Parts: sequence; C-alpha cells; structure tokens
Amino acid sequence: MQTKLIHNTPTYIPPSIRPSPPVHQTPSLPPTKPRAISISAPTAPPVAVPIPPVLEPDDPMAAYYDYQFLFISQRSETTRPVNLCTVDGMIPVDFPSGTYYLTGPGLLTDDHGSTVHPLDGHGYLRAFTFDTVTQNVKYMAKYIKTEAQVEEHDPKTDKWKFTHRGPFSVLKGGKKIGNTKVMKNVANTSVLKWGEKLLCMWEGGEPYEIQTGTLDTIGRYNIIDGVDLEDHDENKGAADVWDVAANLLKPILYGVFKMPPRRLLSHYKVDSSKNRLLTVSCNAEDMLLPRSNFTFTEYDSNFNVVQRKNFRIPDHLMIHDWAFTETHYIVFANRIKLDVLGSMSAMYGMSPMISALRVNPSKSTSPIYLLPRLPDNGKERDWRVPIEAPSQLWVLHVGNAFEVRHAHGNFDIQIQAAACSYQWFNFSKLFGYDWQERKLDPSVMNVKGGSELLPHLVQVSIKLDSDYNCHECDVKPMIKKWKKSSDFPATNPSFSGKKNKYLYAATTMGSRKTLPSFPFDTVVKLDLETDSAQTWTVGSRRFIGEPIFVPKARARREDEGYLLVVEYAVSMHRCYLVILNPAKIGTDDALVARLEIPSHLNFPLGFHGFWAAN
Repeated sequence: MQTKLIHNTPTYIPPSIRPSPPVHQTPSLPPTKPRAISISAPTAPPVAVPIPPVLEPDDPMAAYYDYQFLFISQRSETTRPVNLCTVDGMIPVDFPSGTYYLTGPGLLTDDHGSTVHPLDGHGYLRAFTFDTVTQNVKYMAKYIKTEAQVEEHDPKTDKWKFTHRGPFSVLKGGKKIGNTKVMKNVANTSVLKWGEKLLCMWEGGEPYEIQTGTLDTIGRYNIIDGVDLEDHDENKGAADVWDVAANLLKPILYGVFKMPPRRLLSHYKVDSSKNRLLTVSCNAEDMLLPRSNFTFTEYDSNFNVVQRKNFRIPDHLMIHDWAFTETHYIVFANRIKLDVLGSMSAMYGMSPMISALRVNPSKSTSPIYLLPRLPDNGKERDWRVPIEAPSQLWVLHVGNAFEVRHAHGNFDIQIQAAACSYQWFNFSKLFGYDWQERKLDPSVMNVKGGSELLPHLVQVSIKLDSDYNCHECDVKPMIKKWKKSSDFPATNPSFSGKKNKYLYAATTMGSRKTLPSFPFDTVVKLDLETDSAQTWTVGSRRFIGEPIFVPKARARREDEGYLLVVEYAVSMHRCYLVILNPAKIGTDDALVARLEIPSHLNFPLGFHGFWAAN
C-alpha cells in the first residue's frame, strides 16, 4: 500500500498576539555557541526581560531559548475561573460540554538555589471547562496540595524551599547527606475523572483527590488498599528466595525512606465496551529485586471493584504504561538492573535516587507478558513465559490494543505503542536534565544516530492459536513511511480495546536542524487501513503537548469529534488551547479554534490529560 503524506502548516498569526515581557525572568541566552541554560526562576520579584529580537528558527540562540521556556516555573494560580479569549476561529456549536484536565509540573525551582528534574516538579492542575450553551471556555489552574507541596511552600510569603529530593533530582540549597525525604509524591503525571472522583496521579504512590468545581485538594485517595473484595492470586504459591530479600528491604524502604508499600502506576485504561476503569499497582521493593508483582484492579462506573488479580513475574522490570484486550493484560518487559555504585552515591545524596537503576540491554529481544484477564478456561498458556518480540524496544506509551478473531479459534493481538531504544533511554537524563549542572540540554532529546533510537510509533502483532500458544510475533513501524520521532499516541476513547482505524500522536516534522526531534511541533493522524499519514503543524518556534480526542455524541465515524492540544508559542511567551477537526487534518480547514491563556498564567509543558464529558 502506498503511503500518502499530507502536510499542512498554518501561517496565519492572530493580530491580537504581540510579544510581551514574561512574568518570570527568562533564562539568559548563550553568547555565541550552544550550551545548556539554567531553568532557574529568579528569587527576586519578576523582572521584565524583553523577548529577544526576531530570530531564525535554526539560530542556536533561539533553539536554546525556546527549549528552556517550556520548563519555566509558574507560581500563579487562579482562585476563580477565567474566561478565555478566542483569537482564531470559533468554538463549534456541537462541541460537547465538559472539562479538559491537564496535569504536569508547575514549580521546578525554589528560592534557595535548588532546581529539580521536570518529573519531580510539583503538580499543577489545569482545567478548561467548555460551556457550549454560552460558547464560553473557562480556565482554572491550581497546585495540588500534596504533603510535599504543603511542606515546601509558604503561602504567606509565596516562597518555596525544597526539602524532598525526589527520585530524579538532588538539592543544592537543602539537606543532602542523610536526607531520606526521597519519594516526593507530586501528583504531576496524569489525571482521571471517574465516577464522582477527580484524581491526580503519580508513579510512586497514591493519587490525590481534587474538588471538581474549585480544584481544591481533598487529600490522598486510597485506591490501592481497603478494597472489599478477595484478591484472585494467579501465583499459586510462587514464593521464592527473593521473599527473604524483600522482607529485609521493607523496613528500610517503608520506614527510613517513607516509601508506600505499593505504588500505583500513573497510567490507567478505560474499557469502553464494559465501562470499566483498569489500574495497576506494584510493590515498592520490586524496584530493587529481580522480580515484579503486579495487581490489576477493575472498577465499575461507581468506583466499585469488580475484579482484582495478582501476578508475580520472574523478571526485573520498569513499567510506565501497559495495555489490555478482551482476554489479557499486556506488560512490556522494560528490563532494568541494580547499579551498586549508583545506589551508594544515591544513598548519600550525591546523585539522584534513580541512579541506583540502569537499563538492562542483555537480550536482543523484547519480552511481552500476556496475563490472563478472564478466569482460567483450561487452555491458558503459562503466562510466566513471555512472548519474545524480535527487536529490542523500551516501550514508553501505549495507544491502543485489541484482538482480531479468526476461524478455528485462532486470534491476533495488535498493540500500538511509542517505543525507543535501550541505547537512548537514560533515567538520569530524561528531558535533557543535567542534575550536576541543574540545567536542561536539548541535545540529549535530539541525539543523532537514526530515528530508531528516539521515541517512534510501532505496531506489535502477536498470532495465537486457540490454546493461546504463540505462533508468531512481529514488530514494525505503525505505517511504512512514518518513522519520525513521535510519542503520546491516542485514539478515540470509544475505540479503546477495540479495532481502530486511526491513531493520533505528537510528532515533529524535523524542520528545525537544532531541535529536529523534540519538542514536538506537529499532530499526526495515521490511517492504519490505507497506510497513510496526515499532519497539522503549529509553525515556527511553536510546540505542542499531548493530543486528546473528544468524541461527539452519537458520532457515526471514528474520527468524528475534536482534538484538543496545547500550543506553546515560546517566542511570544504565550500558551493556547487549540481545537482541531480530526477529519480535516492535512487540509487548510483543520484548525477549528485557538484560545489564548492570559500571559500571566502561562504554564510549563504538561504531561497527560483527560476529557470528562458533562
């Protein structure tokens, strides 16, 4: 099938947009040649620093300025909803009423010289509420008042002092040696509205519950324990020698470092056909042991538990995202190993705690574990034996997974995901963060050496017989000619767990020589049936975050709805919420509306969002 590429780059800039001084001082620019620039915000009152003159997009000065701007802290919150101004297009009359929630780090630099990794930045929740009756969009943003946030922020003086290191950072102005405040639950990774609960989630602990109308923090929500349902244990007495090691580690991890016994993965799934929420938790000590315990829990629309299953995998894994189908939970074995020297350095506060772990590229294949979701029917294969995909992949995010049934009981499992190489993935350098210099270096995210090293979209196909035995496993690009750096794959949520025709992702056209791979500047729509790609690009010195699909009520087509994506116009110090028509991506009519966030409320790059219909 011939691949068809259609590109559309908007050139219209609304006349209301004018460059203006930022609220917080921007990072100083490199004098002549590229170098990493501190992401620190000033400790003094905000200083009006003029935006640099018009620069060519590939000017190294512009590239470094733009990259640092994406991670500038935002200390301001909104106590009341703010009406957003539509600066381009208009909100369609059939846009559903609801709220787009987006979380991510908001505060990265304190007033005592410490700068933390973006993954350790305090959670900052943004809410865009659509009222299609009045054609208004109201915006609110508040910090999630986690225990760490309350401890590290003085609301009277609006001063911050980091006391928790966080797994990815070290402190400059705080206590280093003997500082056991490591697990800094900042609730900054994902957000979920399920039943009557609005939850902000983090990778290492319990989520925080938020009041929907005000965005005030209610407190931690114990979603992991306290379930009135007997666990279904699939391990069948699989105790091993590592139980002794686990019992020795628990008093140290739980008592000294205050780690929760189990951590909830920040990525969840929604089974649209059964109207269920699916979550995964794992044991804290498994991060240091060559085994992995996973607990999968399913909830109905009222947050009642309907199923809970435990699995112990004999492998040392780091899981961020996962997949599900009608019959299985799917875990990609991102292999890790313990770094003894790194552990000692981390224990004494001389390096981030994550230095205790390294990727483990010991095998050329990628193990995939198919864990039974349904009760044992007597045909289930031994799930402890992984299926070996014939390439080495570190899976970052999953877009969708589904089953295709054939005659005689045979079936295929298709998985759509974003993956990178073990050679590129580095715990200590995610987003280009240099913990020694406390700076961001965009060259780490734009390393040369081929697109297969960087995050890219892949399709994993597994062929099983009626007894669940694997006959073939294949990994290939999502479409033949789309191999550009891409991440944050998304589908119409109505097709989650079902066969989908379209996949959307954040990507780059690679037109900037200085920032060819990241940050992303393009939304790509992949047609998996015609093997084609269509794109919408924001334009020069502008970047985007994760795209979110908003379905229309009573839609008849899979791409009938809208896409929401945040646009960061870094050269103008502006943030916008953009509405796209998925069916028209690749044409001049793809842009539906662009809404401007007030300049004093500009926010740094977000992570994951959620659309909650009214």
